[in-house]
Amino acid sequence: MKMSLLTPHVYWAQRHEDIYLRVELIDTQNMKVHMHENVLEFSGFHTCFDLIKGQGHGAKGQNDYQFSLAFRLPVNPEVSFKSTQRQVSITVKKAQRGWWDRLTIQEKKPLFLAPDFDRWLEESDAEMEIHEKEEKQKRVKMSRREENGRPSIKTIFLFLYNLVQFLCFSWIFINMTVRLFIFGQDSMYDTFHTMSDVMFFCQTLAAIEVVNAAFGVVKTGVVPTLIQVVGRNFILFIIIGSLEEMHNKAVVFFVFYPWSAIEIFRYPFYMLGCFNTEWKDLTWLRYTAWIPLYPLGALAEAVAVVQSIPLFDEANLFSIDLTKSIGVSIRFSHFLYIYLVLMVFALTVNFRHLYKQRKRRFHTNKRKAQ
Repeated sequence: MKMSLLTPHVYWAQRHEDIYLRVELIDTQNMKVHMHENVLEFSGFHTCFDLIKGQGHGAKGQNDYQFSLAFRLPVNPEVSFKSTQRQVSITVKKAQRGWWDRLTIQEKKPLFLAPDFDRWLEESDAEMEIHEKEEKQKRVKMSRREENGRPSIKTIFLFLYNLVQFLCFSWIFINMTVRLFIFGQDSMYDTFHTMSDVMFFCQTLAAIEVVNAAFGVVKTGVVPTLIQVVGRNFILFIIIGSLEEMHNKAVVFFVFYPWSAIEIFRYPFYMLGCFNTEWKDLTWLRYTAWIPLYPLGALAEAVAVVQSIPLFDEANLFSIDLTKSIGVSIRFSHFLYIYLVLMVFALTVNFRHLYKQRKRRFHTNKRKAQ
């Protein structure tokens, strides 16, 4: 029996409160895991086997494994670990909740240490994971309360809000589709006159979503919600609604159609969520349909802004004349050029937010299926 001293491969991941280590060892024996002055020390050995002339397993040799890790920040001295036939799993509690930029006190990573991509999350993803757990706990509590009586006022309010929005956006989408098939391209130029009243109502009502996010009625980001609601309302009420010349342009059709198409999947998903119910096909559509529709809607909004610039200059609408006082006239079109740049930033923020939501949703479902 030949004994050799080796260092195993160690993979790590973190959450705000824990460090997860995965030691790539099979059938570890005489394992010792000890924490001393913020340094984790591991030792253990196992016997390797291979086939000998088809007569069974023979001993190939004994390998002794050990490693130590000096953590970057303080951790609790208690360590939990578990050995399986495939690996050794170690969990270390951080002394203070937070996110580490690296694991060890030394800047250079040890050669045997690597990220555990099966469990790896960025800080924002980990925060979203915490929010999902909290949301799940709230849904469980809410369902228990509803088993004992009627739905809460909050549940009824959210359900009715999402129902109204779903019905209104469905009306817009269906009518635009039917009119396109019946009247063809001509229907595009009449979109504002036939759909604007309902769209005005929907987008005014959407301000409730910002309030819900700000006061924690629903668990979602305030900034992405604010960007979407304010951005849409600016396009609807200012760019399109305030100029009669914009009312007859085909770009209105291309703005309204992606908006309504996204919402006919989003609002029924929230309606079912009010009662802790899920339809998998609808969930997939809610987290996937935005991928082509959101950029198309943003592109149509940008085209609408570009088309409105000469119209605002001609009408001198929303411009400020300061020539008598300081000799400068602040034209609204100057702001619109800046707004076009801000649209790119807003699109990036919301696209990243939606992508993280989708990744977290389906990554979580995939882990549950496993």
